[in-house]
Amino acid sequence: MTMTHTSRPTPMTAYRALRPVERVSVVVAGLLLLSGVGHLLVFAVDGGPWTGPVSWRKPVTFGLSFGVTLLAVAWVASYLRIGERTRAVVLGLFAADCVLEVGGITLQAWRHVPSHLNMETAFDSAVSMALAGGGGLLVVLLTTLAVVSFRRQPAGPAGMPLALRAGFAILLVGLASGAAMIARGVVLNRTGHQLDAYASTAPLKPLHGVGLHAVLVLPAAAWLMSVRTAWSAEVRERVVRAGVWAYGVAVVAAGAWALAA
Repeated sequence: MTMTHTSRPTPMTAYRALRPVERVSVVVAGLLLLSGVGHLLVFAVDGGPWTGPVSWRKPVTFGLSFGVTLLAVAWVASYLRIGERTRAVVLGLFAADCVLEVGGITLQAWRHVPSHLNMETAFDSAVSMALAGGGGLLVVLLTTLAVVSFRRQPAGPAGMPLALRAGFAILLVGLASGAAMIARGVVLNRTGHQLDAYASTAPLKPLHGVGLHAVLVLPAAAWLMSVRTAWSAEVRERVVRAGVWAYGVAVVAAGAWALAA
């Protein structure tokens, strides 16, 4: 008698050829990550404050964060049922926008002036407005992908559709907190409270950071279980659901901290 068994996918069988726009996204993300690491070395050599509106922290954290986010968005978008032309446009614009954001922040760090909410000179105002406009475009592009994830059932292993939808929903919360930081800072800036404008962003930063990376953490958990465990689809669905609840608690806690600060 021949015995049969059901094999689970390995990491190699889970891979596929990258689309051109995904290859570009990977290259750009790699450069952004290198920029973040490089500026960490600059900080180690040059020194200076780590916190505050003028520091090497910003090109470090933004380079690393945008690099990781671009990789994550390019990856999770591969599970969305979306037209190839639309996918190419959205991911292409997203990659370009990531370069704009990190480039503007890095430029201002080397000029030793604040990047956001800086209206001291015409050039500083132009950079600040470009960063704000880029942030608006990020919201539009990521909202487009979020809507697609809810309108059409995403592909992927057990738990992936839930992980994607929850990740995008929480991502939108992170984007909203970022928009709130900019809006509040602009109001304070225009009423003559420049230093207060910089300080006003601090309470919302944890919520912003936690929210942005949900679209990587939750789908990554679903994918890892599909290639590293022999758990049934039902068990993996339950684990993803528990992870969504846990991540939701973290978001609520970050939001509560922002309100109490």
